Amino acid sequence: MVDTSKMVKAKVWVLDRRPLGEPTIEDFKLLEEDLPPCSDGDVVIAAECLSVDPYMRYRARKMPLKTTMPGGQVARVLESKSPSWRVGQYMVCYPGWRSHTLVTAKELKEGGLGSYTPLPDLKDFPKSTGLGVVGMPGNTAYFGFLELCQPKSGETVLVNGAAGAVGSAVVQIAKIKGCKVIASAGSQEKCEWVKSLGADHVFNYKTTSVTQALKDAAPDGINCYFDNVGGQFTLEALPHMADFGRVSLCGAISTYNDETRDKGQLVANSPFDAGLIITKQLRVEGFLVPRWIARWMEGLNQLKQWVVEGKLKYQETVTEGFENMPKAFIGLFHGDNIGKAIVNV
Repeated sequence: MVDTSKMVKAKVWVLDRRPLGEPTIEDFKLLEEDLPPCSDGDVVIAAECLSVDPYMRYRARKMPLKTTMPGGQVARVLESKSPSWRVGQYMVCYPGWRSHTLVTAKELKEGGLGSYTPLPDLKDFPKSTGLGVVGMPGNTAYFGFLELCQPKSGETVLVNGAAGAVGSAVVQIAKIKGCKVIASAGSQEKCEWVKSLGADHVFNYKTTSVTQALKDAAPDGINCYFDNVGGQFTLEALPHMADFGRVSLCGAISTYNDETRDKGQLVANSPFDAGLIITKQLRVEGFLVPRWIARWMEGLNQLKQWVVEGKLKYQETVTEGFENMPKAFIGLFHGDNIGKAIVNV
């Protein structure tokens, strides 16, 4: 007979219905479940802080309904029957929007680097940093910018979505590498913060013409463009690229709520002018950060060093309460967050 008194109850957010356009609270449902007993090699973990990210909207287009929303968290080990994990230890993992999780021995073994990793020693910085600047968003900026754009000192770099977790890191990494940085964000408050990070020119894309801003700030053209936004912004930005420019396609948040994406119309609305790309001899490349999974710790160690040295600053927008996961997620599409969006359990 199973001793139900020792069972751990987990709260789980599932995708209850397919979002149409901007997600709503009603698209998600909060469930409760009993975790199975912890067997040999398993661990039971409790989330302490969770991440919400724009990519989750894209995943919600394809993932099965009634299944757990994806996402990362910093979790504490509650129970361990694994020789690799001790009770009280913290890990960065990706079980999704869950308060508690049983991670089996098989999952721990096959998860791969980046799936169940010890939280780096972050000194006096909050544990949530492991979901932001010293985590997946930080590595997205580190590898996606340095490997694809290959910036050289003195070159001009354009970053949009520059007040977000990834964009703000790219701005600072570009300055560390000696580049001139042009950045855009969606409010005066965000622009002021990005400017404090060292960006040379910052503009509010909601109140300023992208075309005019880039004409004024980059008269000799843009060498590297790190794109988090896509859509109309990219349509207006590409003509300002210098010959042999490099474009790193990280995200396209401006299109994630566009339902025409699944109706075969995206190519017709593409911001990428083939003739322009050819004549300027641009290199345009998209990426997913797991491409660099074998070098994961290289990125985190460098990012951590820059943070400790004060070269890489960050900000978090924190929502309290696991029950507010959908609210925090939806807020991403209203521009509610500056820096990394975090939910504390």
